[in-house]
Amino acid sequence: MTLAVEVFWSFRSPYSYLATGRLVELEKRYEVEVRVRPVLPLAVREPDFFQRVNPLWPAYLMRDTARVAEVHGIEYRWPRPDPVVQIPKEGRLVTASKQPHIHRLTRLGMLAAEKGRGLAFIDEVSRLIWNGKVDGWHEGPHLADAATRAGLDLAQLDATAAREMNRLDAAIAQNQRGLEAAGHWGVPTMVFEGEPFFGQDRIDLLAWRLKRRGLRSR
Repeated sequence: MTLAVEVFWSFRSPYSYLATGRLVELEKRYEVEVRVRPVLPLAVREPDFFQRVNPLWPAYLMRDTARVAEVHGIEYRWPRPDPVVQIPKEGRLVTASKQPHIHRLTRLGMLAAEKGRGLAFIDEVSRLIWNGKVDGWHEGPHLADAATRAGLDLAQLDATAAREMNRLDAAIAQNQRGLEAAGHWGVPTMVFEGEPFFGQDRIDLLAWRLKRRGLRSR
């Protein structure tokens, strides 16, 4: 029997990116299906979040994500450009009203998930955005090539996203409600049989729970 895990995930979350490769390996190694449920990042859902958060937090985030990447041998650099546009205000960052990247990415991720290619898509696209090899990941053929590697056609996805924007945004909002209903608010959060596992450092604990439910190797 193939077990199913939902993963609530954001294109702007470094921890989501750092978890993705291990979720791919989990699905390859075991009889488990990882169902991707994209959500908008906190910086978009709460535009003043970075003005309210403890000022020590951003520096700690950068230090922690760098060492997590080093421990796991993951190529990592803060994206250029950032998927979320932010501007400085009174020594802090505030989310800009115009966001040219994050809504497109999240809608594309939603469509990929609906086509059964969600995990492959977020794996390819997040590596493009976060691994530090490309400046201007949104330009030229980079995003289209990533979609192709995931078994999808970017032009078709973009066309569908333009036609079905309202439906997709409603589905993304439903994902956020689903995350909160599962018992958490952050990403990545993996949910199995209603039990949430928050954070890239909870994948081993998730695997332990899956094995107690009869998880089998492929």
